[in-house]
This record gives sequence, structure tokens and C-alpha cells, in this order.
Amino acid sequence: MRDKTFISFDWALKRLLRDKANFGVLEGFVSTLLERPVKIHRLLESEGNKERDDSKMNRVDLLAEDEDGELLLVEVQGESEYAYFQRILFGASKLVTEYIDSGKNYENVKKVYSINIVYFDLGQGKDFIYRGRTEFRGEHYDDVLQLSTFQKQKFGVDSVYKLFPEYIILKVNDFNRWSKVPLEQWCYFLANTDIPEDANAPGLQEAREKLLFVKMSREEQMAYRRYIDDRVILADQIVTARGEGKLEGRAEGRVEGRAEGRAEGLAEGLAEGREEGRAEGLAEGRAEERIANARSLKENGVPMDIIIKSLSLTESDIAQL
Repeated sequence: MRDKTFISFDWALKRLLRDKANFGVLEGFVSTLLERPVKIHRLLESEGNKERDDSKMNRVDLLAEDEDGELLLVEVQGESEYAYFQRILFGASKLVTEYIDSGKNYENVKKVYSINIVYFDLGQGKDFIYRGRTEFRGEHYDDVLQLSTFQKQKFGVDSVYKLFPEYIILKVNDFNRWSKVPLEQWCYFLANTDIPEDANAPGLQEAREKLLFVKMSREEQMAYRRYIDDRVILADQIVTARGEGKLEGRAEGRVEGRAEGRAEGLAEGLAEGREEGRAEGLAEGRAEERIANARSLKENGVPMDIIIKSLSLTESDIAQL
């Protein structure tokens, strides 16, 4: 790899950004997202913080607490997950309940920011950044419910949504536009693992120094190469599985389609047969009824021409009675 090759952000979350000496990179990224200075106080236990061999997993997370006691959950998701919205809801809700001591008042519930970097087309939308906040809007007057003066003083915030978890989703899988806008510079790095010389977004200057491949130890370089290889293999396996699944689905669909066609054809044939049978039966019944009536009229001496006109029979038909 060339000297200016940078480490992917998910690998940095796994290894490098857990070192306090590298907090500046994470602080710059979160400060850019939240549009205010953020100082990391400590890292907390999370699924991604656990020590285990998960190099083949396509998801990495890091949980930090800032100096104000707010929780910052940063997660990178590489592969599509149809229930991803529900999972980030569960993750934030879990933090709300886990990081409040038993017996404490509800005013001690911690603020949670769920920051999600996704490399797949999540949902339907044209933007690359989405923010989710909780607000209460009036049904009749369309007004937003506000905090009272006492609540503002007590909680130190001016809006109700600031008490609830906030969600930020960065969809960076196709982002390739370099810009002077700090957040767009970060998205460019996240999507392309590259930091141009004129990068000036908070944290990216530190990233230029801290996230260089050549600055890692030989063991870390080997581990990173294995990690990249595993990601490529996993992506190939997923694509292959999807392709095979589509082929199998088409084959099964053809078989099921034929079976359904046969069943529908049989049902339609039976229905048509019943209708034809009913029609034939009615016709035969009417013919037999005319013959019986003709026989009765003939036996009672009714002239043949009258019988023919009345029952639409021929002279030969009546002669055979």
C-alpha cells in the first residue's frame, strides 16, 4: 500500500479510535455532525467494544460519553439489513435504560445520540444525511409542545426533543463529491477512505496523521489486510447467495406456476363441464317434456297440426309416439 493510504473508518473504530490519544478524530467527526464542540470523556462498554474475534462481521460500533454525560453511539453498517430502523431504535432504547442507576429520578435519563454510517441503500430517500428527532405536535392547532420555564431551567435545554434520543443516518455508499462543507468532507472520507490535502473539517487533519496505514505496526497491518480480505469475501458470498437465491426462486416459481396452472385449469375445466352438463341436462329435460305433452295431446284427439305448432315438433316426431 502507498504511504498516503488511510485506514477505513470502521477499522479505526475497532482499533485506533479507542485510544485516548486519537480521540481528536472522533471528537471532530461528532462535533461536525452535531454542529457544536464535543469533548469525549470516556469510552463505555458496547457490542463493538467487547474483545472478540469478529473480523468477519460487517458491523462495528463504538460507545462514548462526552463531558456533559451524553451518550454517543457511533455505528458502521456495511451490509443491508431490512429491520435496521428497528435495530437502531432498540439500541438507543437499551442505552436509555442501561445507563440510569436504579432508584434515580427520570430527570437523570441520559441523552443518547445514535449515529449510523450505512453503506447500503437504506429505505427510500435522495439525501445522504437524515436526522430523526422526537417532537409532540398538536392535532388541532399544529403547534409543537414546548417545555415550561421551570423545565428549561431544571433540564438545561430549551426544547422537548433534546430530552429524547436523536438519530443521525449517513448514507455514504455512493458519496463521491469533495466539498468545502465540513460534513461533506467527512462523508467523502467515509465513502472513499481518502483525505485530500485541502481538508479542513474538524477531525480530518488529525485523521490525516493518525489513520495512515504505514504508521501501524506490522502486526496491525497484517490484521488490517485480513480484515479487508474478509470484507471482500463476505461481500462476494452475499452477492453469490443473492444470485443463487434469485435463480432458485425463478426455478421454484416456474414449478409452482405450472402446478398452479394445472390446478387452475382443472378447476376451470370442472366448472365449465358442470355448466355444460347443466345446459345439456336442461335441454334434454325440455325435449322429454315436449314429447310427453305431445303424447298426451295425441291420446286426447288433438289435431296433429295444432300439436306441431304448440310444441315445435315435426310430424315424424309425433308419428313415432
